[in-house]
Amino acid sequence: MKQDCPVPACPRATLLPGHCCHTCPKALPGPPEKSAEPPFDTFEYFQDKEDELDKPYNDRSYLSSEGLARDDARTEFVALLTSGPEPWHPTSSAVAKARFTLLRSYLLFSISYERLGRPSRVRFSDPEGNVLFEHPVQKSAAPEDGMLCGMWRTVSKANVQLLRGEQLRVSLVTRAQPSGEVHGHILKHRALFAETFGAILTSSDPAHLGAGGMAMLTLSDTENNLHFILMARGLLEPGAGESPWVPLRVRILHQGRTLREVRANITVEDPDFAEVLSELSARELQWLVQGQLRIVAETEGRHARQLAGTITARRGCDTIQSVLCGADALLPTKTGAVGSAKLALHENGTLQYQVRVVGTASEVVGVTLETKPRRKNKRNVLFDMTPSYKDGLAQGSWQSPSARDAHMLLQNELFLNVATKDWAEGELRGQVISLPYSGLLARYTEMPVPLAGQLVSPPVGSGAGGHAWLSLDEHCHLHYEIAVAGLGRPADGTVSAHLHGVAELGELGARPHQHKRLLKGFYGTEAQGVVKDLDADLLQHLAQGTAFLQVSTKAHPRGEMRGWVHIPNRCQAGGARLAPGEAELSEGSKARDAEQLKKDPNSCFFEGQHRAHGTRWAPDYDKKCSICSCQKRTVICDPILCQPLNCSRQVHPEELCCPVCEEKKTEQEELKLERARDSSEGCYFDGDKTWRGSGTRWHPVVPPFGLIKCAICTCKGTTGEVHCEKVQCPRLTCANPVRASPSDCCKQCPAPEKSVPELADSMQADGPRACRFGRRWYLNNESWHPSVPPFGEMKCILCWCVSGETHCQRQECPPAACASPARRDNPCCAKCRAPDAPPEKVHDAPAEVWSR
Repeated sequence: MKQDCPVPACPRATLLPGHCCHTCPKALPGPPEKSAEPPFDTFEYFQDKEDELDKPYNDRSYLSSEGLARDDARTEFVALLTSGPEPWHPTSSAVAKARFTLLRSYLLFSISYERLGRPSRVRFSDPEGNVLFEHPVQKSAAPEDGMLCGMWRTVSKANVQLLRGEQLRVSLVTRAQPSGEVHGHILKHRALFAETFGAILTSSDPAHLGAGGMAMLTLSDTENNLHFILMARGLLEPGAGESPWVPLRVRILHQGRTLREVRANITVEDPDFAEVLSELSARELQWLVQGQLRIVAETEGRHARQLAGTITARRGCDTIQSVLCGADALLPTKTGAVGSAKLALHENGTLQYQVRVVGTASEVVGVTLETKPRRKNKRNVLFDMTPSYKDGLAQGSWQSPSARDAHMLLQNELFLNVATKDWAEGELRGQVISLPYSGLLARYTEMPVPLAGQLVSPPVGSGAGGHAWLSLDEHCHLHYEIAVAGLGRPADGTVSAHLHGVAELGELGARPHQHKRLLKGFYGTEAQGVVKDLDADLLQHLAQGTAFLQVSTKAHPRGEMRGWVHIPNRCQAGGARLAPGEAELSEGSKARDAEQLKKDPNSCFFEGQHRAHGTRWAPDYDKKCSICSCQKRTVICDPILCQPLNCSRQVHPEELCCPVCEEKKTEQEELKLERARDSSEGCYFDGDKTWRGSGTRWHPVVPPFGLIKCAICTCKGTTGEVHCEKVQCPRLTCANPVRASPSDCCKQCPAPEKSVPELADSMQADGPRACRFGRRWYLNNESWHPSVPPFGEMKCILCWCVSGETHCQRQECPPAACASPARRDNPCCAKCRAPDAPPEKVHDAPAEVWSR
């Protein structure tokens, strides 16, 4: 007879040795006691009393085997980042707090910072300072200012061991500090699982560099006690004072008035501090969730220092969302309906929500945010969203959730319930869960596409549901992320690995089941990936809104849930379109109705004007030499690259960014161009108005964008057609690939640090050293013209080797006052040079040079 186990109330129940059922741990071990007050070892899980929970109610949605498996696969870490690597040399008052989640082989991170300009890179290094990974920071890759999000994909086993052994170091790189402005060690911490409020502490004295701290706070299980851990750096000067113990005072303030005060002693070796503030009043709890409380930590004595920060709800890059389905309803249903929700908790305590409902069997009469029910017919409603519900969507904000409500939300302990006329207790229900950051920016800007059985053709009465985010990037690659609920739960309660679903992308047509694109089969409740080679028809259906995303299962192989997908785009098969007519896209967009552009969720607003997704234009700040494009609400601006010219005379018109050839075409050349259109002789490329021989390959020049290095064109002599395709970058095996030039399309592995045998003598320490440039070595005092693929030797640039350092400089031209054209004897000067001017001495030129 199988024992009937109660459902644990905590999110991470464990199976103890010798026990049959999962149980919640009673408490976690704390640090050594530092004060007479109760230490941090009373940090407990929030537990519910389930004695009165009626058995007929469905509580499987609260803790499923999938959820437990996902939690078991996760490990969380934290880092406090301040200025001043060892030895202690602080250069900034900036402070950052970083949270890390190791999810299988991915390391996800969300970093909030203060007193710091926008970082350019997040750098991970080992104990010896070797860089293991760098994440470039994109402006659009964060949900709010003062925060950045990122992911280190496929962390090696060796680096995972370093991470678990607390040997990894993380730095934020800025323009002012290329070696890293703030740094910190990544640590495991027992408070991370329960943290629901937090604070970054900065020095009250801006001149006090290298100091900072962070606080992690949570409410206890059923009492209004606030547990917190304070981690600080720079409060104590090394060697300050004779006694190893330094008095510390921690205060909780509201509008400058002290509400609570705690005193303790800390040491330089162990400056962390844990404490419990007991029996907070209702007013204090309200100030807590509204972000009106400040925490101040200060030392006393001759070297007194102070750190302070505002306490807010926990900030992060995860998405708070919920899939509502019939299988998770309190009385399970199978109507093929679905609910899809996205929520956001702001620092002032306001909860913003959007809940979309599709395919219910009868009229929706209630949309509510609830806790787990206590007993039959006794649902515990926290907030009623029904007044904001209209046309299948409830949206608005809850202005006054309590601190307990915010705590339960961030601990995945709340539910959304949709009641209908026929199902008064709820036709749909879903647990509100934080979905880990995945790098898909559409999560921040868009509602997900609901996936329902009612949208399948023909409709399916299923208890499962789902939703998905989809987007096309600038390369026309489709990024997708799918979350499902109510699938694959065996009736007998056994746990086994089985396929939950197969995701497919398809288009409407006479035979839609023959025109699908398999995305992925998945075992868990989530699936994500990228599709890089969609065909033109499917891209067109995405643009027209006649495509669908479908999840099929063994029970319903022709589709168990489906949703309609609309992604406006101007893509062609397999990649972005390259055509001269693209320059006129901006002009065409001007004819569109301005109000319609404002409503388009994918349009961009830049320099006071709305632009359609996919358009390109010259920005007002640089009409000549920059090109901008709109990609899904994100504006990307790049400089125009000029193509090297192969002509004897060139001019630089004021209205153009790049110089052009001045030669007049003779009648013979005109005839040659006409004949070039004949397929037997080669190809004529409209982009730069040039003729190319059969079989030649080149990087195209597309006015006004300039040289496109990420595309390669080929002349097909048999047909006279020019075929252009995106450059396929080779798969690299090195850990730190580099881009040789900022304008290069592909990265490459750094050249191995090896000297050729014939230069062995010159590499000795007692003689002048040779120089390595590209893949070649040059002797001391040797000079050369560098070779730059695909253009070949750069005749107008001279490089030379000086004691192991390479110096390069473009040849300088004297003033224009001269009698003869410079092109006659010096093709590198665009103007002219006096015939009696002496030759230039490159080494003595005062112009700026660069070394490598």
